[in-house]
Amino acid sequence: MTAQVFTIANQLTLLRMLLIPLFVILTLYGEFGWSLAVFAFAGLTDLLDGLAARAAGQKSELGAWLDPAADKLLLVTTFIVLTLPNIGLVNRIPLWLTVLIISRDVGIVLTVAIVNLAIGPRTFKPSPLGKTATAFFIVACVIVMLFNYLGYQSVWVDVAIWMSLAITVASAVDYVWRFRKIINK
Repeated sequence: MTAQVFTIANQLTLLRMLLIPLFVILTLYGEFGWSLAVFAFAGLTDLLDGLAARAAGQKSELGAWLDPAADKLLLVTTFIVLTLPNIGLVNRIPLWLTVLIISRDVGIVLTVAIVNLAIGPRTFKPSPLGKTATAFFIVACVIVMLFNYLGYQSVWVDVAIWMSLAITVASAVDYVWRFRKIINK
């Protein structure tokens, strides 16, 4: 039992979660290059945990819950930190975008919980559009952090923000449609 819980993949996921406070501290202290490196390394652990689970045949129920939770925690924390005023960021994520992204995620989690409690256990697999949204959010955060490290504003930050808005709305609509189908079954 212990071997199934502490798989390499789950250890990598836990490492990603442990890197979150380091990322926050580095950003708040203006160490933008180091915070970008920590975020990139955390992103690499996300890639590696999936590869490790498949390669070793060690997919676990814990990992199925832990991995998306770690992704959400990392991204929500990153969006919040990159929205904060007065920490020396040249480029910030607008508050409205952070609120929309967090609201989307909270809505998904609450809907899953309510459906499972009210109707009974249902399987909610991540949608391709939801996974695409996560990838866009990661890229947007990297772009914002990169240009904060470089110390200047860029049109790429604006593009990343507006693309994040578009994918947030599209994936929210997609999840509503998927939830409706699952509930009606």
